[in-house]
Amino acid sequence: MESLVFLKPNVVIEPLIERWYAWSHLISPGTAAMNVVKRHVEIMNSYLESPELHDEAIKNPKMLGGPFMDYKENRSEDIKKLLESTFLNQKELLTLSFAIRKLVLMLNKEAKGQSLESLYENVPEILKGYVELIYDLNGNPSFRFFEHLLYKSKFYNKNTQSIALWITNNDSRPFCLSTPRLEENDVLHLNIPFDDEFIDELSKMKRTPRPYNEIREMLGDLNEVEESLFKSFFTEVPSVPYAKYEGNNIRMRYFGHACILIETKDISILVDPLISYYGYQSSVEHFSDYELPEVIDYVLITHNHQDHILLETLLPLRHKVKNIIVPRSGGGHLQDPCLKLMFNNIGFNNVIEIEEFSTISFSDCSITGVPFTGEHSDLDIKAKICYHVDIADFSLLFVADSRILEKKLYEHTQKLIGNVDVVFLGMECDGAPLTWLYGPLVVNELSKEHDQSRRLAGSDFNRGINLVNIFNPSEIYVYAMGQEPWCEFISSIKYTDESNPIVQSNHLINECISRGIIAERLFGEKEILYNKKK
Repeated sequence: MESLVFLKPNVVIEPLIERWYAWSHLISPGTAAMNVVKRHVEIMNSYLESPELHDEAIKNPKMLGGPFMDYKENRSEDIKKLLESTFLNQKELLTLSFAIRKLVLMLNKEAKGQSLESLYENVPEILKGYVELIYDLNGNPSFRFFEHLLYKSKFYNKNTQSIALWITNNDSRPFCLSTPRLEENDVLHLNIPFDDEFIDELSKMKRTPRPYNEIREMLGDLNEVEESLFKSFFTEVPSVPYAKYEGNNIRMRYFGHACILIETKDISILVDPLISYYGYQSSVEHFSDYELPEVIDYVLITHNHQDHILLETLLPLRHKVKNIIVPRSGGGHLQDPCLKLMFNNIGFNNVIEIEEFSTISFSDCSITGVPFTGEHSDLDIKAKICYHVDIADFSLLFVADSRILEKKLYEHTQKLIGNVDVVFLGMECDGAPLTWLYGPLVVNELSKEHDQSRRLAGSDFNRGINLVNIFNPSEIYVYAMGQEPWCEFISSIKYTDESNPIVQSNHLINECISRGIIAERLFGEKEILYNKKK
């Protein structure tokens, strides 16, 4: 009888698109097209012009998160091949990007407040039938996609999707938005789309063993080297057993960054999953995916940024997630792709959209959408929401990276949801400029001054203390700071004691403690038990 094997706990299932780290803007066709041209191609061309410049830049801490490739040796030949394959495999996206730019420039020139009907004949041919031309109420011209049709068109190509399997032994990784995953001796690339059931079956094997040949048969041909590497990802050593929480309290576990698991003996809710691995030596104690329950009732996504929708975590969890809740968007605007469509097209068929002040109720728990302002560089983006979670009359408010721009909004909100027991607030209050994340989508020139003023920034002390004054929590936790070492490859954040977000959050914590409020900046791991009758 063939022995049963487990997938090793520190095997990474890394999702890639044309060898670049997959995040939500690389899946939605419109944003993918713009990022391929204005991020990937530009970075690859820059590297080919001067690998030495990139090598020097990555040694400078001030350049962390910049458009520089991070390799230990010169990989020019590999990047040249990747650039060539990009022009071949993503030619439809390249064409789409140029058509979008042409459409924006045409509207700038021709749309002066008159009816837009006559301008449809000037829409680039490949965009015809996929866009509607619009004005806002003040006469500024724009367009919106029929995004569902884009996913059914040649512009959405699952053949560029793949996964890379490798074993992680530490938290050190290059910044993922600037460094594609090239061929390495210890990395196995499999041309498998994200909705393939192989990902689910492989992921289950971290807990549930099966014969090696069963999982091997789900793959196509592998050469001798690939076969040996694939086999090395498995072990007969049993996985760490999971102990289901059976207590009478509400248990909160912090997994790092903005990832919080809320559990009672009856329900589990996971917020913004970004979870590290078990089985390697880390400099920081942390919970891993082995601390997750066998079934996750609800996953809550706060907003469409790469450190809050981490596909590397979400895809391996897909088989155990019953429902995933996302903010309602879907207006078709380039900068605000529909999250439900995105998740549906990568194999999540259990997606629920939530709006501001709408509520999802079940058992003795309710989840209500709360406005999320700021942190999106003043762009018209609706795919962002905070969550008010009420369990047995114990309430938690997840504010994520919201910047409290107008306190009266939350005063109005408090009248609807009441005071809360616990607030989780992100205070990365400096933030990157607009172009760091949204630059590839911008067609009209943006001055450096305006770019620097429109930042991806969360709340500082003054804005954060407004939440304390309005909602009167008994506990407040600063989170989503990107400080954990396993977050650096996606957040590119490193702080010192003098960094403004640390100074501002220290100020908030000290002020709260002086008022008798429990306050802490979360880091690494944290477990808290709340009494339902508290």
